Amino acid sequence: MKNVRLIRHGESAANAGEPTRDHASIPLTAKGLEQAQIVAHSHASAPGLIVASPFLRAQATALATTAIYPNAAFETWPVHEFTYLAPARCVETTLAQRRGWVDAYWHRSDPAFSDGEGAESFRDLVARALHFLNRITEHSANEIVVFSHGQYLNTVRWLLEKKPQEIDGDAMLDWRKYEIANHIPNCQGFSLSRHRDGRNWALGR
Repeated sequence: MKNVRLIRHGESAANAGEPTRDHASIPLTAKGLEQAQIVAHSHASAPGLIVASPFLRAQATALATTAIYPNAAFETWPVHEFTYLAPARCVETTLAQRRGWVDAYWHRSDPAFSDGEGAESFRDLVARALHFLNRITEHSANEIVVFSHGQYLNTVRWLLEKKPQEIDGDAMLDWRKYEIANHIPNCQGFSLSRHRDGRNWALGR
């Protein structure tokens, strides 16, 4: 049996309403560091592989677990957050200040649209999530812990639950509704499991 635990990073400065310079370098708050420690002591068994997104808040959350399990392999994978707004125009802005841009992006509902340099389309996001599922399927480790981000993790879960046949505007809007309805709190997530000879992943809490 292969088991994968997927966890959103701890509370970040952006989550706390502070302005940030870019998506990749947002630090954890003191509360986020405490949450990371709680997660580190909550694993039912020693992981064979610990994966983190390249973004600082996910790396810092993973660090607490790697400290307890130094023999586990640690790798950085492209499981970073969905960056659909061009990073350059988001410098030193808060979540509240970006709300209008967010609403405009989702109103457009174009899965191929990129907001500018450094931004990805919805189809890019889905491609990353599908690549992740293939990668964990093929990996030799049986116990894997992944530190990622809320929207990215919900993309993985949405793909497994909804099994969309086409990534079009309707699918994009369905994902948006799904993500809002299934918001993942900081340092929460879900699990995946499958038998080595199985064809499908089973979702767990």
